[in-house]
Amino acid sequence: MNVIMTALSVEHAAVLEHLVDVRPHRHRSGTVFDVGTVAGHPGHRVALVETGMGTTAAATLTERAHAEFAPEAMVFVGVAGGLRDWLVIGDVVVATKIYSYQGGRSEDDEFLVRPSAWSVAHRLDQEARRLLRGNAWHSFLPDSVEDDAPVAYFEAIAVGDVVLNSRVSELARRLRTSYNDAVAVDMESSGFAHAAHLGDQARAVAVRGISDFADGGKAAADRKGGQLLAARNAAAFAIALITALEPDESVPVDEEPSSTGSLVVHSTNTARDNARVGQQIGLNLGPGRRLR
Repeated sequence: MNVIMTALSVEHAAVLEHLVDVRPHRHRSGTVFDVGTVAGHPGHRVALVETGMGTTAAATLTERAHAEFAPEAMVFVGVAGGLRDWLVIGDVVVATKIYSYQGGRSEDDEFLVRPSAWSVAHRLDQEARRLLRGNAWHSFLPDSVEDDAPVAYFEAIAVGDVVLNSRVSELARRLRTSYNDAVAVDMESSGFAHAAHLGDQARAVAVRGISDFADGGKAAADRKGGQLLAARNAAAFAIALITALEPDESVPVDEEPSSTGSLVVHSTNTARDNARVGQQIGLNLGPGRRLR
């Protein structure tokens, strides 16, 4: 099982387009996950959730998803504002480094930055980079691609609970001087990365599509479909990455709640090399989860 997280409904819908046999899985605290299979890839199961905007919600639901599903990988899929002129709306940024830019010390006449930063999980980084060979990930785009096909970049991003819509504001200047390697900005990835880091080093990566240029033209870009295009392209890359990973060894999730409200998974035994499988009686997956 893998987990994909989104903040906005347009991002959630873009991922959902790639899933079949989708069923709701209701967490005991009220969070509803959509659990389905990647279309054409029956061995790759995904639990999808919409967190809402902001780092706090992203962190909380990342921890919840990790505890509930013990995923092999976690991917945050969403849109971002571009900070480089060479980016094009619809391009994808795979975050090699995620900065939390709001930490610091405020003095009378200056702000001294004290950032936190997280790097992409090495295994996911390696698999993601392989998708650039021949643009293999383009096969997951919803429409045929021609000369204007999106480009995927591996770069740093900056994250905070602020909608940045200016290139000349105090925040824009701070990002330029103190986080100069960041090529995009968003509002959730640092909370996601922090929670994944605390979750026993869960494998995590943020994939962001460029929807605007954080330059005062956000509303116009959104009206022209920038968010939809960016969300679809980011979702395509994320799904391509999921299918590049090892397939699940369990069969579909039974969404009918048990008497305890736990998640019930029906599984098969898989033997590798010269191993022989006997009878599987049960497997404990932690609080609220069991195999039968």
